[in-house]
This record gives sequence, structure tokens and C-alpha cells, in this order.
Amino acid sequence: MSGEAVCRRVAVAVAALITIVVGLFELHSASDELSITKRFVGETPVTIFRPLMAAPSPVIVIAHGFAGSQQLMQPFAETLARNGYIAVTFDFLGHGRNPVPMRGDITEGETITAELLKELTEVASFAQKLPQTDGRVGVLGHSMASDIVVRFAKANSDVEATVAVSVFSPVATATAPRNLLVIVGALEPAMLRNEGLRIVNLGAGGTAIAGETYGNFADGTARKLVLARGVEHIGVLYSRDSMVEALRWVNAAFGKRQQGFIDNRGRWLALVFLGIVALAWPLSALLPVASEAPAGAGLGWNQLLIAAFVPALLTPLLLWKLPTDFLPILLGDYLMLHFLLYGTLTALALRVLGKHSSPVGSALVSWKGIAIAAAAVAAYNVIAFGLPIDAYVFSFLPIPARLPLILAIACGTLPYFVTDEWLTRGRNSRRGAYALTKFCFLVSLAIAVALNPMKLFFLVIIVPAILLMFLAFGLVSRWSYAATRHPLPGALASAAVFAWGIAVTFPMIVR
Repeated sequence: MSGEAVCRRVAVAVAALITIVVGLFELHSASDELSITKRFVGETPVTIFRPLMAAPSPVIVIAHGFAGSQQLMQPFAETLARNGYIAVTFDFLGHGRNPVPMRGDITEGETITAELLKELTEVASFAQKLPQTDGRVGVLGHSMASDIVVRFAKANSDVEATVAVSVFSPVATATAPRNLLVIVGALEPAMLRNEGLRIVNLGAGGTAIAGETYGNFADGTARKLVLARGVEHIGVLYSRDSMVEALRWVNAAFGKRQQGFIDNRGRWLALVFLGIVALAWPLSALLPVASEAPAGAGLGWNQLLIAAFVPALLTPLLLWKLPTDFLPILLGDYLMLHFLLYGTLTALALRVLGKHSSPVGSALVSWKGIAIAAAAVAAYNVIAFGLPIDAYVFSFLPIPARLPLILAIACGTLPYFVTDEWLTRGRNSRRGAYALTKFCFLVSLAIAVALNPMKLFFLVIIVPAILLMFLAFGLVSRWSYAATRHPLPGALASAAVFAWGIAVTFPMIVR
């Protein structure tokens, strides 16, 4: 490597580190002036956000949505706590670090809903007895939890304010729960926007429009729909519009007027992860060369299109009627099979196309180099990305019950990423091949959801997350390939981080 190239990599490394440090500093500073303590209600992990030196205050219990954890709700918790409230977040059954699985059939819903409602009731009872509370309570919930908080507030008339984010709830009425704010991302599916409008219309005589308040807070009939600008189902949790409107709503319900700190961590999270991705490029120069010549299929466009589209179409069709409930993790077992079958079909396509040489290569390959590079890249993917994710986004460090699930799901992600990396790399690989195969995989998931919407609908929610993971870890694997000349290190590392992410994110369930 020339001196000029070394200087470029050093400059990028320094800039990336500065970016990461600045982002982490800003994220950490959001909790300034707060006392944050962790407790358990039974086996439910709970986090309490209190303002320092505060007078007795209302408590707001905050609940996350499907496949989330309490870290996702930190922006609301810190915004409310920095403005004089006591905020309490927790991990629902089967989610995050809660070791107790959900029980029931997700398509039936009633059993699981009753369990989640019972858990919220226990956490709210705990929260109302905390020191510094004045006895008044509000609730806030996202997606799956929007219905749970509405049910809880409807059954408990002492709940003064309810905030339902990305709402669906068949039990809301014109007067219950008291003082209901509905927040929906402007880019969320129309069905959620329409559901929010339907709920507010119950108290507005069918004339409701977004941004207008109907009813009044004194008798508990206040209703409002807010469309958070430019955000979708996850982005709505980081939107300034969401924070401002939620704070204004609880202020009006509890007779407060101050508005100070508003969490705006989205830009800082982006800065941190941009820096982590960028840092991978200069670090990749430290990886050992694993192949004397660039390895990979190196397909032309005609062959590439066949190898990309055939698995995308066949995988959801072949899995359509097959039983896929065999792991104690909701949807994780289906994703494992989807990855596994997709990778198998890709391998068969490569064989039919005459590109059946093994991805592990020949005598030209250094197994030691592959092992060292794969371990290094996998560690970077899991640790460098995982620690800030666990602190500021969602639960990423697994509890013991989830460790076997990582290994089980890796049985699917490993064949997929090994064959996909081999398909898209090589001396004559086409520019855009990686993007094409990832697009085809997302199309394949969309077909699966269309064939079985009742069971797989929640996969729609994670598409933005999968897209971001493909982008970030695709760049890491590309730089790994450039350094090692072999697709296997990047493939193994991507398989590891995807298996890890799926296993720690999707809820554990006993059917």
C-alpha cells in the first residue's frame, strides 16, 4: 500500500473516531439532570427516569411495541423526565431482557393481549407507588402497545392522559380512555393513519382532521391526531414532532406549562453509526490476505439475473404451506427457514449455471487467513455496532435463553450469506450485483407476507431495519473482500450478526 493510501485511511479513521465520539457524547448528554435506576417488577426489567431535585410529579408508564424493548422508548422517557415527569419503561413478556416468554397464538391475539395487559397493570401499580410521585398517572404505548395502553387506561379512570403511537385499538370510544392523543408517522401505512383518524372521529362527530384538538381536558374527552412529518413506523419514535406533541399533551392533561428539553437523538445515532461504518474501511486494511486470486462466481448479467430472481420467487412459494413454528421465537423460525432455503436454491442455481466451485476455494486459499479475518469482522459487526445499539436503540446483548436461538438461526443465515457473497463477488462481478440480490431478498419477503399476511404481517415492520443492515454490513463485507480477496470472511461475519440480531429482537413465545 502506498504512503498516500495509508494517509487516506488514517484520515478516514481519525474522522470516523471523532464522529463516533461526538455522537456518543450528545447521546449521553440527553440523560443529564436525570436519575436513572433499574429495577424488576417480578421478572420484568424496569427503568425509572427521574428529574433531579424534583417536586412530587405525575408518572408516565411507557410501553414498547412488537419486537422492541424499552431502549426504543428512551426518547419519550428522557423528554418527559427532563420536563418534570417520572417516566417508567419496561420490557414486555418475551421481549428484550424479559426472560418470561409470551404464551398463546399471535393470530388469535386474546390470550397474549390479556397477558400483556396484566403485565402493564403490574408495572403501573409499581410506578404509582414510587417515591416523588404525586399519585397521578399517564400511559404511552407504541404499535402493539398502543392497544394495550388504551385498554389499560379505559379500565382505569385515574389515568389522566393516554398517548397512542402508531395506533390500532378496537376498544377506544368517544370518551374512553381519557384525553387520548394519537401519533402516527406521516410515512406509515395508510391503514394506521386511517385507524388514528377513525379513533379521533369517534369524539369529533366524523369531522376530525389531523392537528386539531377536540373535546376538553377537564372532562377527559380531549382527542387529537398528529401526523409526525417524514417518518415511518420506527422513525416516529425519534421524531421531534412526536416528542413535542406528547409533552404538550401530558402538560395539558396534568396542568403543566413548561417545555424545555426535547430529545433529538436521531441525528446523533446516525452520526455514531456512520462513523462505525466508515471506520471499518481503514481497519479492513489490517485483515490478512486469504486468497492468492480474487474468489467468487463473477457472473455476467444474464446469469446473475437468473440466480437472483429464481430463489426470490421459489422460496416463499415452497414455504407457503409448510409448518414453520418450531423455535420458541416468533417469526424467527420462519426467517431462519427463508434464509436457509434461499441459500440452498442459490447454490443450486450456481451449480446449474456451471458456477459450482466451492466458496471455500482451493489450495490457493489460506484457511488461517479466512478464520482470522472472519473472527475479526464478526467481532467488529457484533461489538462495534452492538454496544451502542444496546445502549440507545434496542436490546442487543442476549439473555442466556436467547443464546441457543442465535445458533439455530445461524443455520439459516450462514448458507444464505455464503452463497450470496459468492454470487456477488469475483474478478468479473458486476457493479450493483450486491444491491440486486438484496432487493430480490426483500421482494421475496414481501411475497411471503402477501401469501400469509395473518402470520407474517409483522415482517413488514422490520423491512427498514433489514435494509439498513444490508447497507451497513454490505459495505463492511465489501471492504473485507477487497482486503482478503475471498468472500467467506464477510459472509461468515454477516451471517453471525444477522442471526444475532434476529434472535435478540423477535419475542420469545410458548405456543
